[in-house]
Amino acid sequence: MVVAGCDIGSTTAKAVILDGDTIVTHALLPVEGSPKDAAMQLLEVTLNNAGILHREIAAVCGTGYGQKNVPYASFMESEIVCHARGIQFIDPDVRTIIDIGGQDAKVCRIDAYGNVQRYVYNDKCASGTGRFLEITADVMEVPVTKLATLDASGVKEVTLSNQCVVFAETEVISLLNSGEDMGSIVKGLHRALASRVASLALSIGVEEKIAFTGGVAHNAGMVGALERVLKTKLVVHEYCQIMGALGAALIAKERMKHGVAS
Repeated sequence: MVVAGCDIGSTTAKAVILDGDTIVTHALLPVEGSPKDAAMQLLEVTLNNAGILHREIAAVCGTGYGQKNVPYASFMESEIVCHARGIQFIDPDVRTIIDIGGQDAKVCRIDAYGNVQRYVYNDKCASGTGRFLEITADVMEVPVTKLATLDASGVKEVTLSNQCVVFAETEVISLLNSGEDMGSIVKGLHRALASRVASLALSIGVEEKIAFTGGVAHNAGMVGALERVLKTKLVVHEYCQIMGALGAALIAKERMKHGVAS
């Protein structure tokens, strides 16, 4: 049985097609403008990658920030439930998930079956999200994908005193103008974001193993900063950015198996 999961985030749209327990294909596209347009483009790209027709998919589960903009979804499920189901499929030993996306950060604890026990999220302030890194990367006039390289070149960890993104942006400009090493500034940025996310995690209690998911998990500098703050190693899977879409596809499979199509 072929099913799909579609995760429309604030900055990227992700999809996974499953045939049984096998990942047939996955796709990731930027969300530029309309989330609905991104969802439609994502469907076309994913189907082309898999070499199948839309009618061959038994069910599609939508999730994410823009899940209501997935017109072809058979049903929807929350991001937290989908991430939990996805990571449990990939690594059953994980008990805590930290997910940092473009506009929010989420932490949840799960049991051995992938059921969510406790969760907390931040979607009110950009200082604890990937947007914090994007804004400061723009200030430094470097691609956000280069932050990990800059972090590795940093000779020290600059302390940022401002929690607010707007004031932090001004502080970064001041540090650059004073001749501070860019790599050291990036180390400080990563530490600041890691500290905020770690506080979120500690508010519900952290249980190892800990998985780091979301697009920010591709940033090795951010991974290292979180590991230093939490004083433990993190699991970062190659599918970290599509974990929500994978979980959604798994939920679609389960619901079809039990005859629940809507």
